[in-house]
Amino acid sequence: MAAVDFKQDIPLFPLPNCVLFPGALLPLHIFEERYRTMMAAALAGQSVIAMALLKAGWEKEYFGRPEIHPVVCVGKIVGHERLPDGKYNLLLQGVSRAALENEKNGTFRAATLTALPDIVPPDSADRLRDCRQKLADLFANSPLAQLPPAASIREMIGSCLPVWNIADVVAFSLIPDCATKQRLLEMRDVLLRTEELLQILNGLAQRKQEPRCGPRPARTIFQTPPNMN
Repeated sequence: MAAVDFKQDIPLFPLPNCVLFPGALLPLHIFEERYRTMMAAALAGQSVIAMALLKAGWEKEYFGRPEIHPVVCVGKIVGHERLPDGKYNLLLQGVSRAALENEKNGTFRAATLTALPDIVPPDSADRLRDCRQKLADLFANSPLAQLPPAASIREMIGSCLPVWNIADVVAFSLIPDCATKQRLLEMRDVLLRTEELLQILNGLAQRKQEPRCGPRPARTIFQTPPNMN
């Protein structure tokens, strides 16, 4: 993945309902004036933006500086389109977990960040191998195998990608609750993080097997983001 220069201040894009993970692709539409300015500054620099989750109670201060969670995900702008009205469509790919160190004042939010590299515990190879197998079983033999992104996930599982990288993309794609996503984002230990995700996925699979009463729930639709040059 693309390198990030953490010696430079990095623009922050806080949202109440989005947690980005390394490796995941996130399509975004930028329309607020301050974030259009942020986009122009990002594109003039190293083309990175840090996605941050707003803390509860953000509604009262949205147009100011509501509190954000201190662990964010820095993403690289891999595609963008500036619209005639000055708005932007962009495609952001997660690159690195990072910790908020010092937020700066300005037209848009930006901060000094510190990278948070993954921690691979010693002697964890066997348990991580077991995690990969359990992940493969879930997306081959459980109700999760019928979800739209399941084929892509099976392909990743069969690749040489580390299982914790796959787990990050799965968490981004399938976990609906942002608080749970944020908790996983903040876990640097790759074994604990992957095992935690497996517990969550087992719960999702179990709930999908339970009989439902009443109207059917709305279906989640997964779409491949369009190419943007």
